[in-house]
Amino acid sequence: MIDADVAVYGATAAGVCAAVSAARRGARVVLVEPGQHVGGMTSGGLGYTDVGDVRALGGMAAEFRSAIAAHYGVAVGRYAGPEPHVAEQIFRRWLDEAHVEVLLGHPLRSVEMRGARLVSATFSGSTTVTADVFVDAGYEGDLLAAAGVSYRVGRESRALHGEEFAGRREVMPGRHATPEWISPFRDDPSGRAAGPLLPQIKPGPLAEVGTGDGGIMSYGYRVCLSPAADRIPFPRRDGYDEAHWELGRRLFADAARRNEVLAAGRHLGLEPNLPGGKADGNSLGPFSLSVLDGSAWEYPDADAARREEIRLHHLHHAQDFLWFLANDPAVPASVRTEMQRWGLPADEFADTDHLPHQLYVREARRMTSDRILTEHDLRAGALPADVIALGSYHLDVREVQRTWRWVHEHPDPIATVVTEGYLSVPVPVYGIGYGSLVPRREECENLVVAVCVSASHVAFSSLRMEPQYQMLGQAAGTAAASAALAGRPVQDVDVPRLQDDLRDAGAVLAV
Repeated sequence: MIDADVAVYGATAAGVCAAVSAARRGARVVLVEPGQHVGGMTSGGLGYTDVGDVRALGGMAAEFRSAIAAHYGVAVGRYAGPEPHVAEQIFRRWLDEAHVEVLLGHPLRSVEMRGARLVSATFSGSTTVTADVFVDAGYEGDLLAAAGVSYRVGRESRALHGEEFAGRREVMPGRHATPEWISPFRDDPSGRAAGPLLPQIKPGPLAEVGTGDGGIMSYGYRVCLSPAADRIPFPRRDGYDEAHWELGRRLFADAARRNEVLAAGRHLGLEPNLPGGKADGNSLGPFSLSVLDGSAWEYPDADAARREEIRLHHLHHAQDFLWFLANDPAVPASVRTEMQRWGLPADEFADTDHLPHQLYVREARRMTSDRILTEHDLRAGALPADVIALGSYHLDVREVQRTWRWVHEHPDPIATVVTEGYLSVPVPVYGIGYGSLVPRREECENLVVAVCVSASHVAFSSLRMEPQYQMLGQAAGTAAASAALAGRPVQDVDVPRLQDDLRDAGAVLAV
């Protein structure tokens, strides 16, 4: 049995900041992480961080940027993010300096509720933690769900909040769209004779435009790549399936016919944007590190076994995609040659075969509280009275699905692959209120949520950036410590005092 003032579940960047900020306020803190690393995506492959308006960055997000600059001996902002192992070093130092007890390899098993109070949480190995206040800082929202807090998964309809960009999207042209006339059928490249679908395609049909179909932004792995002499060539995985990549072959053949073969970097990003000449491989274009077959739609509410299957499915996709681009004869020689200049970095992710330890869960559960942040708030640049952090990044919904539909051409319809869901819409600086971090009082009075906050799918697409998570984590930890040390429900935290405490710690609450 471990007893603490504040218990934080999930050692994401938000969880680290929550734990450290609570400890700095004088609370006894335990940080519990299901995996073996701290930092989440910030140390798990997402090195080139989407920042937005730098004026909105304050508190521990700004502190992290300063720590990066100090580590490399450069000006603040010279690098958008550090190498993954450096990010984890910074977070571990913060935790050590704050005397936070850290438990790794402890996934959540169950919780004990007493009325609207979360009394304890039990983790693997029968470790039980009691605390006055808990913070859910996981990407999945497992603690809030176990506590019976209301939540939503996936995109809602336009009608629910009156949001222009909600619901299933029109299939539109664009950088991330699949070119027309790529047949989805395994046995008929013409697309006229229906049959079994190719791998990597989600079966239809598409929901009506604007309806809430529960669609989830695609997941993937953000891979760290290196051109260094000691790089590790992309290995051919045992179990690599040649047939799984037929869609890629058709796409490259189509590009060659149109004389529009793109450089390898246009498929995953190969710019040396990290220290040491490393690159942060991202999901670019219609065929990328993102997995678009709909498996992410299952993940938020799946049990542990199914989640592990989905995680491995995404990991194998990343491994095999890199091998495919570098070696498959159907890939244009220019792409293969460029890819072979890169490899996995020898000094990153040594305990996970040099591939990241963190699946990029772009969204999972989202709490439903008395205050739901929506597209309207973001596009208006609203600053609520209970603001505890600022946001500024675009509405950024990554592709939701790759599926297919009939196009009714004369004389016979033709089936074509389509990619749906991507959008990017600028927003001004906006405020995130404390009310979006706490559940309804009748559901749980001693839980603060730092990642799966109360927001619509559209609004969450901007909130989900790692610097925002760092600031939300700091606010959550500060509020949790205040509630724990004062012996009051989290809904009764003195918000003006919380805002003063955050400002004293460097937070920016207005620009």
